[in-house]
Amino acid sequence: MNRKFISNSNLVLRKILNSNDNIDILKDFIESFLKVKIQKIKINYYLKNQERYLPSEEKFGISDVRVLLDNGEERNIGIQFIDGYYIKTKMLLYYYQINSNQNLYSDNRKKAKTITLNFLDFPYMKENTYHKKIHLKPINEKKEIEDDIEVHLIELPKFKIEDASNLSKEEMWMMYLIGDIEIKNKKGASKIKKLDNLLEEYWKSEKME
Repeated sequence: MNRKFISNSNLVLRKILNSNDNIDILKDFIESFLKVKIQKIKINYYLKNQERYLPSEEKFGISDVRVLLDNGEERNIGIQFIDGYYIKTKMLLYYYQINSNQNLYSDNRKKAKTITLNFLDFPYMKENTYHKKIHLKPINEKKEIEDDIEVHLIELPKFKIEDASNLSKEEMWMMYLIGDIEIKNKKGASKIKKLDNLLEEYWKSEKME
């Protein structure tokens, strides 16, 4: 895994990415992994504002955003890195947080489907594919009220390059996440380069407490 994330990936990236100045990085990241086109994106600050009230084991999210897609649909999207403990619980608890927090905003938003991106720095599933989309059907819920629960599981160690001369945006992000810093200089990787520069500045100014 990229050593610039070391010590606590969620904490470092949460500090850097939850800013309107850097929302373009989140947009590029989400579009790359979910294969969608985003018209508008807005950071949800509820979890960040509640952070001091949460137990340490629940502080595992990087960002929570509301997006408007090109097709006019809205989505709530959460991103997190997961360590090797209680993986299923953390995936479902994080999904629950992101999904249920919709009821706590005062901007009259309609309820939208929630999707979470969960990154692991170790192999977990039996399948060899590194990116798996998992659907769970809610119990006793009408389909028109709540779509299937959708979580994405991305296992970094399983990522392999098939064609380095023709990389997709997702592949470029994956290369960066596993530690290939030079990928930031590739054409089409401007948001990766911006994030890398922000991480450099973060670690230069970080103070020991």
